[in-house]
Amino acid sequence: MLNIIAPFMTDSYKLSHHGFMDKSITKIYSNLTARSFKHFFKNDIEETVFFGLQSFIKLHLIDHWNKTFFSRPKEEVISEMKRTFDAYLGEGAVPLAHFEALHDLGYLPIEIRALPEGTRVPVKVPYLTIYNTHDDFAWVTNYLETIMSTEVWKMITTATSVYENRKLVNEYALKTTGSLAGTEFQVHDFCLRGMSGIEDGIKQGAAFLLSSNGTDNIPALPFIEQIYNGDITKEFIGTSIPATEHSIACSTTALMGGNEYEAFIKWITVDYPTGLVSVVADTWDYWKFLGYVIDAKEIIKSREPNALGLSKVVIRPDSHDPVEIVCGHNIKDVTKEYVSYDQFVSRIADKVGCEVVEETSQDELDQDFIVRSYKYKGKYYRVTVSIYWDCCDKQHYFVDGCNLESIEEYNPSIEELGTIEYLWENLGEHEVNDKGYKVLPSYIGVIYGDGINYKVAKEILERLEAKGFASTSVVFGFGSYSAQFVTRDTLGMAVKATALQLNTGAWVELFKDPITDDGMKKSAKGLLKVEKVDGKLVLKDQVSWEESQNSELRPVFRDGKLLVDDSFVEIRNRLWS
Repeated sequence: MLNIIAPFMTDSYKLSHHGFMDKSITKIYSNLTARSFKHFFKNDIEETVFFGLQSFIKLHLIDHWNKTFFSRPKEEVISEMKRTFDAYLGEGAVPLAHFEALHDLGYLPIEIRALPEGTRVPVKVPYLTIYNTHDDFAWVTNYLETIMSTEVWKMITTATSVYENRKLVNEYALKTTGSLAGTEFQVHDFCLRGMSGIEDGIKQGAAFLLSSNGTDNIPALPFIEQIYNGDITKEFIGTSIPATEHSIACSTTALMGGNEYEAFIKWITVDYPTGLVSVVADTWDYWKFLGYVIDAKEIIKSREPNALGLSKVVIRPDSHDPVEIVCGHNIKDVTKEYVSYDQFVSRIADKVGCEVVEETSQDELDQDFIVRSYKYKGKYYRVTVSIYWDCCDKQHYFVDGCNLESIEEYNPSIEELGTIEYLWENLGEHEVNDKGYKVLPSYIGVIYGDGINYKVAKEILERLEAKGFASTSVVFGFGSYSAQFVTRDTLGMAVKATALQLNTGAWVELFKDPITDDGMKKSAKGLLKVEKVDGKLVLKDQVSWEESQNSELRPVFRDGKLLVDDSFVEIRNRLWS
């Protein structure tokens, strides 16, 4: 981090709040809460994943404040603050006596009470409460809002997103394999290069690893060791495999006189002759490269396993529509619908005609013939139907009738089959698991990591299931397309004051409820307690001080000192318990 003093880590308007505050106020009590799933990628979930507070406390409330403020001479740090504030807002615009008093105190007079990290938390239930412990420093509570929000909201959002993605692959794995074996590697972290700075990438990488063991994010591992008491030599946190990229593909192929097949063979037999290795396959002609894989089948099968007994060549496509690359065109298998070929022929015209109404694209509206492909008892048929348009324009289209013109068996292209089906058909092993779903041979894998998010991954899994393939046929690399397309509003994250105490000892309840809002911004009121009811966390507001102290929110930081120091494995186990 740049050598910027800790009091500068806030928004400008916070500088004036000490002046606005009534002198009778001795305590400000606030909370951090996710308020809505309205902008999340799926709004049918019930809980978020709490993560990142320990990082914020160690790196900022302790290390940063001590190094840049409390441990420096008061005259020096106050002089630096005055110089900056005078240049920014005008000479003398920001009084500094309260900062001097804070420096004299020598620590942040703050208490944070929080749920354990790794807890699954419903919206509207606070992750934490924060309040000052010294009557002279009520202004400090919300002065820390900006840095706390900045440091924590995204780690919570990432942890929640990856948790949902892992639940997704778990769901389809159980459905199509009957087991969760391997799903801890099916959601892989590709996000580092696409994040907004290395610190952001590291922290999101740590959040990612709560629900995955697959990562390309190396610095996330020492971060977990330093901040979350991990030990990667004793605990399995995350791993990856050797992998090429386009520069390797270009350079190796160039040095082999343009022979891409020989470059591929070199990678898997000379460079990495054992264990697992991933090769990018779309530097030029991806479909041609898949042919190389079939040609090299015996070479791939003969590679030696590693110490864990694993040997696999993983193919990585990296462009075009992920769904079509992995699953091919949406060719429906109607084997279960028709008991005989004659029934298939006799009824397909009506079926296609009906489907045309729903499936016709804008590009097909001006055509008189619609072509659809179907799979029936292992064979592929191209069906051509003539369409009689009653009305057809760019806004509306109506079918008056249709006739079956032709139905012919054909051999689909690689593009129509897609990666998984092409490999399964042409490698010739034709393995089927106990649930009746087709699986790729153990020596071949596929990973797709370009443009993957929850929606795309779900569509791929749905299509694979419909085609009769096990979901574990593919691994997903989630990168910045998934991890970076979020904001603080994705989960409606906010820090809000809900109570203050006066020098008389009396508490005053605070709340906000904008009449122009849809209810999302309505805050809790007064002092807060989080309790478990039937195993679910619920918020109880407007409680007494004594009740607020007897809560699922446990003290984690007080007066400059960390009170709870959880390990990463504890947090991960808590999430998945």
